[in-house]
Amino acid sequence: MLTRKQHELLTYLQKYLGDHGVSPSFDEMRDALGLKSKSGIHRLITGLEERGFIRRLAHRARAIEVLRLPEDVSGRAGFAPAVIQGGRADPRRQIGRPLQAGERGAGGAGAGELNSLPLYGRIAAGTPIEALRNENSFVEVPPTLLGRGKHYALEVEGDSMVEAGIHDGDTVIIEETDYAENGAIVVALVDGEEVTLKRLRRRQGAVALEPANVNYETRLFPPDRVTIQGRLIGLIRRY
Repeated sequence: MLTRKQHELLTYLQKYLGDHGVSPSFDEMRDALGLKSKSGIHRLITGLEERGFIRRLAHRARAIEVLRLPEDVSGRAGFAPAVIQGGRADPRRQIGRPLQAGERGAGGAGAGELNSLPLYGRIAAGTPIEALRNENSFVEVPPTLLGRGKHYALEVEGDSMVEAGIHDGDTVIIEETDYAENGAIVVALVDGEEVTLKRLRRRQGAVALEPANVNYETRLFPPDRVTIQGRLIGLIRRY
C-alpha cells in the first residue's frame, strides 16, 4: 500500500525518466508534488525505496531507478489505485474519537478498531526546532491509547529523551493541552517559535525543560517564554 503522495511521486518519476532518461532533482520533485520543502520528498523517496518500488544508485547524482509500479499504473482497466487516502481525514472520524457502530473509515476499519490522528512532522528531542504541521499525513492508532479530548502525533528526531524510552524515529502520541503536571513529558513552545519534547519541571518561578540524557543540559526559562502545547500519552515504534 502506498500513500497518495508516494503514489503521485512514483508516477511522476516513471514519466520523467521516460521523457528525460535521468531522474528529476529534489527541487523538481518538490514543485511537481506541491510540497514546501525537500525534506518531504526525502521521506517519500525513502518510503518508496523501503517498499521496493525504487532504488537509489550509490555515488551517482540524480540516479533513481523505478523497479516496479502499482497495478493501477500498469494500464489494466478497472483498477482503482491501491492508495491510503492521505488528504483529508474521514469527516466521520474526529480526532481522538473511534468510529461508531456501522461506520467504516478510509482504511476499512470497523467500529473502535483504529483512530486516525494528524502527523505534524518531526519534533526535536535534542536541539529545539519548529514543528512542521503536515496536514496531509496521518497515523492510525488503537482507541485504547487515547483518552478524551484532541490528540495528534509527532515523529521524534534526536536522542535527548532516550533514557525515558523515547528514541530517534519514534512516533509520539500527544494530548492537546495548555497545562501539564510537574514531571510530565510535554511539547513545549519556546519564545513562540521553537518546539521541543522535554520533561517539564517548575522551579522557584522558572520553567525547566529537562532532557532524559546525561549528554544534554536542562534549560531554564521564565514562565512567559514557554507555552505548553501538549502532553505525551503514548508512543509507537516500528522495527
